[in-house]
Amino acid sequence: MSHTARVRSIYRALLRELPPRPSQPPSPLQNQLRETFSSKESTNDHSLAQAQQLVQYLKAQRQYVTLIERYNPGMGMDEEERVRLTARRVGMDLPVEFNKDGEKA
Repeated sequence: MSHTARVRSIYRALLRELPPRPSQPPSPLQNQLRETFSSKESTNDHSLAQAQQLVQYLKAQRQYVTLIERYNPGMGMDEEERVRLTARRVGMDLPVEFNKDGEKA
């Protein structure tokens, strides 16, 4: 792979790992990346290796968040909803709560 193709590949990989911004102007970070990758002195082998490591780190972080969300589905729930779903998981329903007037809460 030529040097220019490698630079372009790493640049695109970094952009893919950034949060999507549909139909919005480029973010300041995207502009900074473009300036950095377009300058000749910043695209030496050492800085490209660091950029490749950054791409790998960002991919790992994205996968980590995906796995946390998948295997901990109750993270975004309040405590009452989490308890109700846990009871349902083992085949139980929580008792119906009543307020002082005898109406369901």
